[in-house]
Amino acid sequence: MRLSTVRTPKGTRAVRVEHDHAVDLGLPDLGALLALPDWRTRAAAAGPEIPGADLDFAPVVPKPEKIVCVGVNYRAHIAEMGRDVPPHPTLFAKFPPALIGAYDDVVLPAGSDAVDWEAELALVIGETVRHADHAQATRAIAGYTVLNDVTARDWQYRTLQWLQGKTFADTTPVGPHLVVPDDETAAAEPDVRLSCVVDGEEVQSAATSDLVFGPVELVRYISTIMPLSPGDIIATGTPGGVGHARTPKRYLTDGTVLTTRIEGIGECRNVCRAEKTPAAGAA
Repeated sequence: MRLSTVRTPKGTRAVRVEHDHAVDLGLPDLGALLALPDWRTRAAAAGPEIPGADLDFAPVVPKPEKIVCVGVNYRAHIAEMGRDVPPHPTLFAKFPPALIGAYDDVVLPAGSDAVDWEAELALVIGETVRHADHAQATRAIAGYTVLNDVTARDWQYRTLQWLQGKTFADTTPVGPHLVVPDDETAAAEPDVRLSCVVDGEEVQSAATSDLVFGPVELVRYISTIMPLSPGDIIATGTPGGVGHARTPKRYLTDGTVLTTRIEGIGECRNVCRAEKTPAAGAA
């Protein structure tokens, strides 16, 4: 089952995406759907149809309560960045203004000359969970989606804390679908390949089997720190191939087409656009 949040002339709507159309689920977005105890039943219900050609995808959850991201979580990426394998997940946060839809423009921050790509598998929480064991963490995963943790490297490394480089407005595509697994095995251990393509050149390609900390382990760890709520997003980390680790370094520029794919889940395709700032002296 594929679920999305789409934009309509009357606002956003939660939908189930079928082959050539979507079914309106009667709620404003997937965050509102996932907050319902019977969200799986509601997601499978009949409803008004929206033609597939009319779908304008918003971020899969437009305003999650929390966006928790994981750094240095692929062994190949750890090696290329010259780091040691961490004993615990490396966590940082984003905020909802960073999120954009699967086909929206990525806004390259005016204050950065080093904006990089990071293709990631993201999971979305489907029920409140705290101090989760393995079974509880598995049940709490509503499904998976595509995310690119577009990062301003020059801001990221200004300090030991990464937040300022990770949450610039309108930089992080997520979507287009939340793919709900058919069974708990698929929820706990997604075995998929992800890739990132920049202007037609594949720059990242990896299997989720290279993750140091898998989805269930991340839910368990993070839920020990704080409650996880329906609609929360956890970005599981990026594999090797980022631009900052290349010689010479390579970054996103105005007009670059950024494509992020995960087999069986979906694709984000975003054009990068330089941020337009007010002219000096403008009111």
